[in-house]
Amino acid sequence: MRRPIVVTEVPRPEAALVEQLAAYGVATVHEALGKEGLLQPYLRPIYPEAHVVGSAVTVLCPPGDNLMVHAAIEVCQPGDVLVVATEAPSTDGMFGELLATSARAHGVVGLVIDAGVRDVETLSAMRFPVWSRAISARGTVKETAGAVNIPVVCAGALIRPGDVILGDADGVVCVPRQALAQTIAQAAARTAKENVTRERLAAGELGLDLYGLRSKLKALGVEYVRYDEWEE
Repeated sequence: MRRPIVVTEVPRPEAALVEQLAAYGVATVHEALGKEGLLQPYLRPIYPEAHVVGSAVTVLCPPGDNLMVHAAIEVCQPGDVLVVATEAPSTDGMFGELLATSARAHGVVGLVIDAGVRDVETLSAMRFPVWSRAISARGTVKETAGAVNIPVVCAGALIRPGDVILGDADGVVCVPRQALAQTIAQAAARTAKENVTRERLAAGELGLDLYGLRSKLKALGVEYVRYDEWEE
């Protein structure tokens, strides 16, 4: 049975490394991680320009109960991202304007929640970045204990307190704290390679030649025929 607990003073990544990660997009970082760490794509930003990077403060809640989100804010530090998972699927509006106001006052820079949020127009106007499973006006109670700063599974990804969360229009990815420096180096190398590729494609080179795909087409038995010789 889950132990009701709030873990304090969890390790956090180096702020300078977190700032470096912010230069890269979710897709690039996901590839740099060996295609690991991506949260399920049903989590969507509440406004298109939403972007966040920061250290995860994890929250596990019973569905329809946001008591532990309030408890989590007490242990947050500037630059943290709240990551909220529920013990069973939920689309209830567990987070809104007032919680965002409180969270921001304690330095929280964004929210990733595998449940619902409400007051979306106000949250968007506040430019408080949120990725959620649903938008719902249905409120919640504050009755049942959960846990703060334990490993959680949020939208299919294992997230530990102190891991780094990166979110943009493409989704959300989690970078393990211990892998942060290596991931940044790999993302930088991938970006440099993509810049060269972009230049070659812009100059007219075909992906078939750039990626060596003609031999693959041949191996798959793909034939080139003139239209007037083609028979369906």
